[in-house]
Amino acid sequence: MSTEVRVPALPESVADATVLTWYKQPGDAVEKDENLVDLETDKVVLEVPAPAAGRVAEHKVKEGDVVDADAVLALIEAGAAAAADQAPAEPAATAQAERTAAPAEAAAPSTPEPAQAAANDTAGAEQPQLAPAARRLVKELGLNAGDIPGSGRDGRIHKADVIAWLDQQEVAAPERDPEAGHTAPAPASPDDTTPALELDPSLPGLSGDPGRPEQRVPMTRLRARIAQRLVEAQQNSAMLTTFNEVDMSAVLALRSQYKDRFESTHGVRLGFMSFFVKASVEALQRFPVVNASVDEGDIIYHGYYDIGIAVTSPRGLVVPILRNCDQLSMADIERGIGDFGTKAKDGTLSFEELTGGTFSITNGGVFGSLLSTPILNPPQSAILGMHKIEERPVARDGQVVIRPMMYLALSYDHRIIDGREAVQFLVAIKETLEDPARLLLRI
Repeated sequence: MSTEVRVPALPESVADATVLTWYKQPGDAVEKDENLVDLETDKVVLEVPAPAAGRVAEHKVKEGDVVDADAVLALIEAGAAAAADQAPAEPAATAQAERTAAPAEAAAPSTPEPAQAAANDTAGAEQPQLAPAARRLVKELGLNAGDIPGSGRDGRIHKADVIAWLDQQEVAAPERDPEAGHTAPAPASPDDTTPALELDPSLPGLSGDPGRPEQRVPMTRLRARIAQRLVEAQQNSAMLTTFNEVDMSAVLALRSQYKDRFESTHGVRLGFMSFFVKASVEALQRFPVVNASVDEGDIIYHGYYDIGIAVTSPRGLVVPILRNCDQLSMADIERGIGDFGTKAKDGTLSFEELTGGTFSITNGGVFGSLLSTPILNPPQSAILGMHKIEERPVARDGQVVIRPMMYLALSYDHRIIDGREAVQFLVAIKETLEDPARLLLRI
C-alpha cells in the first residue's frame, strides 16, 4: 500500500515553498518520522518527515520545484523497508566470491572512491545529527559528516561547523595546480597577504576567463524575500532616522556586579539586550504611536509589546519575535533570545516565531558597526539600532572624561510618528539605560 507524502500546511502569509534537498531517493528504505526532504520558504526551512516506514517508491517533484500546501511530494511503499534491507545480502556474498577468485594482480589495494570511502568510514557508526543547512552543504560537497566536529547540543553539526572544518582543511592542504593535475606548494609571496578568491568549478554558474572568473548563484528564497521587504519598506513608508548616544557606564557596572549571581540563579548569562528590551518597553508605553502600525488609512495601536530581535542565520538575517515583553523578566528575555540564536543557527525557527511583532531591535555592534541607519521591518513603524560600545572622551561637569559610549539610531515611519515623538522616545531609552534604577521604579 502506498502512502502519500504531502507538503505540510503553510501559514496564510506563505503562498508556496521550494523543494530544497531530497535525503531519500527512490528505492531507499525509510523509517517513520525520518526526514525525507527540506522545503524552503521565504521565512524558514521545513523538514518533512516520513509519515510511515517503508521504501520510497517515487518522487513526484524534483529539487528546485515550487510546490503549494498539501501537494504530493513522494510515495512510500509501506512495509517494504525490511525487504530493502535484506536485498543487498546476496549481491554482497557474490561480490566477495568474485574478489576471492580474482587474479593476484587485481587483488592489489586500490584507493576507494570518495563516496565509497565515506560510506566505509561511517559504516556501523552512529551518524551525527545535522542541522538542515549543514545537511544540505554536506550533501552538495560530498563530505563525510563523521569527520566534522559539531558545536551544537549532543554534537549537532551546524553550517558554521562545516564551513570552519572546510577552512581548516584548506589551510592544511597545499595549493592545487589545476593545469598540472597535482598538488604543488603555494608560491611564496610575502608582500601579498590577501588570498585570491577561488571559485569552485564543480558548482553551476561559473563563467568568464580563467584569470577573471565569475559565478552566478540564484538567491535563496529567504534572501529574495529580504530584498523584497527592504525595497518595500523604503517605497511604502516615509522613513527617517534620528540619533543619540548613551553612556553605558551604569549598565556595565551593574552587569559586572551581578552577572555571576544572575547566571547561577537563572541559568542564563546577563547580556546587554535585556536592558535594551526593557528600556524599549518603558519608552513604548510612554509613546504608544511608536508601537503602532499603518493599515491603509488607519493607525493600529497595539496594547501589547511583541519585540522582534534581529539575529543572523546561515541563510541570512531573520527577526524572531519575543512576545509580551512587558510581562517578561530580564532572565526570560535573555533565555528567549538565546533560544532564538540557537534555532536560527539550526534553521529550526517556526513560522509563528517569525510572524507579527510591533517593534524591532537590531544590534550591529556585535559586528563592529559604529553607526548605521536600520531599515524598518514592515508593518512595524520603528526599529532601534544598537552599535558598538567604544570608549570616547565626553564632557561631564566641566571635565573631559573617558566613558563607554554607544550610538543609538531610531528609524521610524514619519507618516504617523512625528520627529518630536521619535526624539523623545530615543531620549527616554537613553535616560533609562544611563540610570537603570528607573526600570525598577518605573519612572
